[in-house]
Amino acid sequence: MRPSGRATDALRSVSLEPGAARHAEGSCLIRMGVTEVLCTASVESRVPPFLRGQGQGWVTAEYGMLPRATHTRGDREAARGKQSGRTQEIQRLIGRSLRAVTDLKAMGEMSVTLDCDVLTADGGTRCASITGAWVALHLAFEHCRKQNIMSVNPLRDQVAAISCGIFEGTPVLDLDYAEDSKADADTNFVLTGTGGIVEVQATAEGAPFTEDALTALMRLAQKGTAELFAAQRVAIGG
Repeated sequence: MRPSGRATDALRSVSLEPGAARHAEGSCLIRMGVTEVLCTASVESRVPPFLRGQGQGWVTAEYGMLPRATHTRGDREAARGKQSGRTQEIQRLIGRSLRAVTDLKAMGEMSVTLDCDVLTADGGTRCASITGAWVALHLAFEHCRKQNIMSVNPLRDQVAAISCGIFEGTPVLDLDYAEDSKADADTNFVLTGTGGIVEVQATAEGAPFTEDALTALMRLAQKGTAELFAAQRVAIGG
């Protein structure tokens, strides 16, 4: 029995609230169970120096957790003067995931920064960030299209992410913290709406797991992301 009482293939309750940040070109507040992440997309009419003059755009991401996103207060990384390795790894993952489904040439020379700020953490914050950031990015591109800044929306596909794991010997979908902290194996799947794989992060927390177990986790991830893709389409008005 899972601590939450959910079926092995059940997501937590999912909510995607578009337009949650008044001033951003695109935004989405995503809730997956107790986990809450505010994702904003900010557009700038310039690109990093390494892309200047190449006629293409750039999508990047920053990730952070508010001090009381967890049970005890965490220091602000700005106060410590540097980001943790975990933060850097997660924001690079978010950026890679969104670039994988974006036609950078179709953007022209402009940049979009996706800020993913964790308001409440209960497991799966990186996955929620990717799923919510896609909605924010879509809305930002639509804003630019309506302003005649670009002629087409450069997004070629949807992308979403979900965690899966082996909990008490059983593959389960969408780990919350109670499961994640005790899982025998922990995986994160970043998948596209057309069935592509952007990234798979899989770690045995104890004994190694089998290929059959990894396949079972993949099947759970495909089911979970199919539900997330449907929620994304509702959030963007589609």
